[in-house]
Amino acid sequence: MDAFEKDDMSGVLDTASPPCISLYQPTHRRHPENQQDAIRFRNLVKEAHASLQQHHAASDIETLLAPFRALAEDADFWRSTRDGLAVLGARDFFRVYRLQRPVEAMVVVSDTFHSKPLVKLMQSSQRYQILGLSRKSVRLFEGDRDSLDEVTLAEGVPRNMEDALGSELTEARSNLGTFTASGPRGAIHHGQGGRADEMDKDDDRYFREVDRAISEHHSKASGLPLILATLTEHREGFHRMSHNTNLLERGIDVSPDVVTLEELRHRAWQVVEPFYETRLQAELEHFGSARAKGLGGESLETVAEAVATGRVATLLIDGDRVVPGHVDFETGKVTLADRDRPDVDDVLDDLATMARRRGGRVFVVPGAQLPVESGVAAIYRY
Repeated sequence: MDAFEKDDMSGVLDTASPPCISLYQPTHRRHPENQQDAIRFRNLVKEAHASLQQHHAASDIETLLAPFRALAEDADFWRSTRDGLAVLGARDFFRVYRLQRPVEAMVVVSDTFHSKPLVKLMQSSQRYQILGLSRKSVRLFEGDRDSLDEVTLAEGVPRNMEDALGSELTEARSNLGTFTASGPRGAIHHGQGGRADEMDKDDDRYFREVDRAISEHHSKASGLPLILATLTEHREGFHRMSHNTNLLERGIDVSPDVVTLEELRHRAWQVVEPFYETRLQAELEHFGSARAKGLGGESLETVAEAVATGRVATLLIDGDRVVPGHVDFETGKVTLADRDRPDVDDVLDDLATMARRRGGRVFVVPGAQLPVESGVAAIYRY
């Protein structure tokens, strides 16, 4: 979801020229289930074509649908899908997002993109990232309770120690071995003292560069908790160098290179689940305290106005509820829609998107745990 988060926060989706085509479908990771995915996609493109025919010339339609048709014929793409797919296209705009959750198949052609399914996934309060770190590789994963996938590193992130340090890497490093001691000092370097000191400096520079790059290119955009997966001998050094506020104190003491993806997901969830439970309870208590002091709100209209003016520091929304309608992003005015039309915009999603873009934190809370009837609870900055 890293790519969508960047697009959403930048506002680029709001600037696309209509008509805007939003196509969603469930997909499959493995053969033979995924054999029908491309066929279903072509059928959805046909639906988009039929919808566009009502108001647009044939030449415009072909230009708009050309990237969709090209994707349908990309055999390599269809061999590497995940659990869901979102494809958004408009004039001079085309985005493809592989999703870790199935989504309902649909095609929406409108003046704006239908991003609600993506927003729902992005605002899930149980997502996390894993930084897999060794001297030979830097890897990043993103997942939740049930799934985990490797993320393509941004261009500015080093792939290994040599990539990070280049000519500054100690030449004699490859001649020095390491082993993990049982004592409190952890790793012990064999070799001359001066060279061992240089190796320690290499590690510090490497950890600092990886930490900076991951924070800048991934953590800031996602806002997700970051779990460090590395050998015990590297964990303390990386935490000492790190300035990434998303990095969790508890990590996974194993290299991702030696365990399966499923085992890595299992270990990560053991770290993340208690973290989320503790954080959720703290936020709910914070809301109760803020409301008692007049710094908390739960009325849709009042909260929407506060979000629009940037007053909301934290927004808790009911993850099990839909409030059909939309919010004016400039004024905060709420317009409710027919409750028999759940496919229209969701007020709660609009509020969450607005809050994130104005620097607020958003938590999607199970409905049974949210102590309000409106579906939204806000903690104000002032």
